[in-house]
Amino acid sequence: MGFTRESMEVQAHGNTKLHVIHTNDLHKAATTIEQFERHLQFERHKIVGVDVKYTNDHGEDQKPALVQLSIGKDHPVLLFQLSAPDKNCTKFDNFLADPRYTFVGFSIDGDIEMLGRVGLEIAHYVDIQKEWRVPTATKPLDSLGDVSGILVHDVELTDAEHQRWACMPLSMRHIEYAVKDAYAAYAIWSRHSIIQEGLHRAKLDKEQTRKRARSCGDYDY
Repeated sequence: MGFTRESMEVQAHGNTKLHVIHTNDLHKAATTIEQFERHLQFERHKIVGVDVKYTNDHGEDQKPALVQLSIGKDHPVLLFQLSAPDKNCTKFDNFLADPRYTFVGFSIDGDIEMLGRVGLEIAHYVDIQKEWRVPTATKPLDSLGDVSGILVHDVELTDAEHQRWACMPLSMRHIEYAVKDAYAAYAIWSRHSIIQEGLHRAKLDKEQTRKRARSCGDYDY
C-alpha cells in the first residue's frame, strides 16, 4: 500500500528550511522526479545530492532501504523508501541512470554497490570524500565529508535507530537526519562548482589581458 508524508519541514543549517516528501508510493516518486527534471533542465550545473540508507540485514542480504535526493533548498527533498514497493519506479530508475545529472555524495562507492543489488545504477556521480581534501589534512579521509558532519549531524541517532531505516513510517529524527545528509551534499558541491567556475573564468580573463598587453607592446608605430 502506498504511503506518503509531505507536510513536513526540516530546519537545515542556518535559516534554511527544507520541505520533505517521504514516500514509498511509485506515482508520488515519479511526479516528484518529474518536478526535479523540469527544474534541472535549466540549470548549468545539474547537481543532485544523494545518500542511501540500508536495511538491517547482513552480508549479501543487505539492500538499500531509503534513497534521499536533493536539488536545492527551493525544492523538496525526496526520501524514497525502496524497501517497501513491490515494483520498480521506472521514472526514478531512469533519473538515476541519466548521465546528464551529477549525483554527489560522501563516500558514495558503497551506496553505488548497494543500489546495484536491486538493479539500480547511477551513471554519473562524484564522491566528495575523494574529490576534495581539507588542505591541512592529517588523515586520508579528512574532507568535506567531515565538514558536513559537523554542520548537519546535530541530530545523532543511536545504533538501534540506525537499524530501522526500512521501517515505515520513519520517525521525525530519522527524517531530519536523512534530509540533512542529502541537502549537505548538494549544497557543498553546488558552491564548490560555482567557485571553481569563477576561478576558471578569472584565469581566462587574466590570460586574455596578458595577450592584449603583449599585442599592444609589439605594435610598430
